[in-house]
Amino acid sequence: MFNLDHKIPPPVVGLACAALAWWLAGLAPSLALHVRGPLALVLALALAAVGLVIELWGLWTFRRHHTTPNPLTPERARTVVQSGPYRYTRNPMYLGVALQLLAWCGYLGNPLSLLALAVFVFYITRFQILPEERALAQRFGEPYLHYLRSVRRWL
Repeated sequence: MFNLDHKIPPPVVGLACAALAWWLAGLAPSLALHVRGPLALVLALALAAVGLVIELWGLWTFRRHHTTPNPLTPERARTVVQSGPYRYTRNPMYLGVALQLLAWCGYLGNPLSLLALAVFVFYITRFQILPEERALAQRFGEPYLHYLRSVRRWL
């Protein structure tokens, strides 16, 4: 298998997984929970908004520390950011996308669509987060390794 590390931008992976969720929901309509309606829409939009806020908070925190938010070039990072949302999760931007996918799956109302969320978490962990962690550990050494031991990868 060819190396996918840092090859596909995470937002593209998120959109592909959203499409996968939609396809999976249509694959087995008999599994649908039939919870659509105004309340389902409001709850999905609220969860998606929380995900967006977490993403933007992470991006803003990176900008404030003058380090690259580009997930395809972790070797260009200038510092180990440990403030803002990075006190609680090492990957708030990916967590935000995952919450938006969860909101979408909830709105679709079909448990089968949750497989797309699992695909997103697996793919991002394997092909984005783990390579990022290796690159940052090599670049920053013990301060980053301490951060890895102190803060969870997702939540």
